[in-house]
Amino acid sequence: MNKALLVGINKYKLPGSDLQGCVNDVTNIRHSLLTYFGFTVRQIRVVTDERATKKNIMARLEWLVKGAKPGDRLVFHYSGHGSQIRDRDGDELKDRLDEILCPHDMDWDGTYIVDDEFRKIFSKLAKGVRLEVFLDSCHSGTATRQMRLPEHLIGEDVPGGVTVKQRYLPPPVDIRCREEEGLQVHRLFKGVANPVSHVLFAGCRENQTSADAYINKAFNGAFTYYLCKHLRDTAAAITRAELLKRTRASLRFNGFDQVPQLEAQAAEKKKKILE
Repeated sequence: MNKALLVGINKYKLPGSDLQGCVNDVTNIRHSLLTYFGFTVRQIRVVTDERATKKNIMARLEWLVKGAKPGDRLVFHYSGHGSQIRDRDGDELKDRLDEILCPHDMDWDGTYIVDDEFRKIFSKLAKGVRLEVFLDSCHSGTATRQMRLPEHLIGEDVPGGVTVKQRYLPPPVDIRCREEEGLQVHRLFKGVANPVSHVLFAGCRENQTSADAYINKAFNGAFTYYLCKHLRDTAAAITRAELLKRTRASLRFNGFDQVPQLEAQAAEKKKKILE
């Protein structure tokens, strides 16, 4: 059995938070799943923009894992903002920051998705279920590094005049004041790739953010765009390690600072996606 949940969020309730390439990321990933990996339309659920609320995303994640058996192939793709927030245990603040994904109805009072919620859902998976996670957002608790704007993307033909945005939602001042230097960062999806059959692709290093960029006359996530490009160029006949290598090279060649990451067992890196 195949199942995929693809989430792309360009439109946010928080003022000034909108992105432009996340929905295109979803259509690119969907095309790859349908064309190269044997997925059918019925096996792929897509949630975008106003429908990508926390409630809807969590409900569809439950759909993703429900009934999964050894040998089944599951995909979760997220394109949108990421951020971090001080972790709480009841009324006590823990000495760490939690990375979070930001749904359409994101606020700073609990309407976000943290690692504990993913762990609870994915812990239901039986051993041998193949889970592939693609995260095209901020993948850092610090996220202070400024993205370099590729000069060849800057031009008058760019809609709105903005070529690159960071997919990172900075916390408001009152939230930031709770954070202190030296806090441990609890990474999102850390441990998801620990089981032999679980794999995580992330769009950048821990001290970077992922770019929402104008590429080939359309807005895209830079990581997702080049990952899908190399899947198309090779008809997906490429190992995960080689796909990572080529995606990194394309980003570097085209002026992007971000360095995608792959978390998986060594043997899984030598295999193809969902193999």
